[in-house]
Amino acid sequence: MAVEGLLVSTSDAARALGVTVQHVRRLANSGELTRVARGLIDRDSLERYLAERHGGRTRVWAEHTAWGAIAMLSGRPVDWLGTTQASRLRASLHALTGPADLITQTRNRASTRTYQGHPSALRRLLDDLVTTDASALGLVGTRTDSVDGYLDVDRVDSTVSFFGLRSDLSGNVTIRTTGFDLDVVRDLADHGVVLAALDAATSRDPRERGVGERALTQSLDRFRR
Repeated sequence: MAVEGLLVSTSDAARALGVTVQHVRRLANSGELTRVARGLIDRDSLERYLAERHGGRTRVWAEHTAWGAIAMLSGRPVDWLGTTQASRLRASLHALTGPADLITQTRNRASTRTYQGHPSALRRLLDDLVTTDASALGLVGTRTDSVDGYLDVDRVDSTVSFFGLRSDLSGNVTIRTTGFDLDVVRDLADHGVVLAALDAATSRDPRERGVGERALTQSLDRFRR
C-alpha cells in the first residue's frame, strides 16, 4: 500500500495499518514506526513496516529462528537449532502460503536504521558491514552512492561515531543491526539469494520489492520439492 507525502498523521497511519491510533502510538514508542513530531509519522518507516508485515498479525520468529529459516532455504547448515526446533521450523516453512508470510516471519532477523554519511566514508563502511549481492537477483550492480548491510548490534554506536554518521530517515546508509553470529550472516549473504531477496522485498523501490518477492517465491517452491 502506497502512502503519499513525506509525513503521515497518526490517524492516516492507523487507517493504512488497519489498527487504532493508540496502537500506532505504541508502535512509535517501541521504535517500529518513526515519530517525527507530535501526531506525525515518517512515511518511509510506515512503508517499511507495511512491506514487512503485509497485514499479518501472527507471532513472528525469534532472531535465531529467522536466521535458521534463511539458512534452510539457502541450503546451508542450521547447527544452532536443536533437532526438534529444526524439524518444526522445516514444517513451518512448508506451511507458508507465500513470500509475504516469509517476509513477516523473518523480520526479527535485524532492526533497520538509516543514516546520512559523507560519500568518502561509504567505501570504508563496506569493510565493516556484511552486504548482499543485489546483482544476483538481476538488479543493476552495486550502487556507489549508498550502502546497505548487516552489523553486530554491539558495534553500532562505535561505527556511527567513527564514520560521523547522523540519523536520517532517507539517508544513504542503511544498517541492519543483529545480535546473531555475523560469520553465519556472511555465509548466508555469500550463498544463494534468499537474504538478498528479503532485503529487496522490503525496499522502498516497487521494482526491487517485486524482484525480491519473486525470488522468495522461487526459493520456497524449491524448498518444498
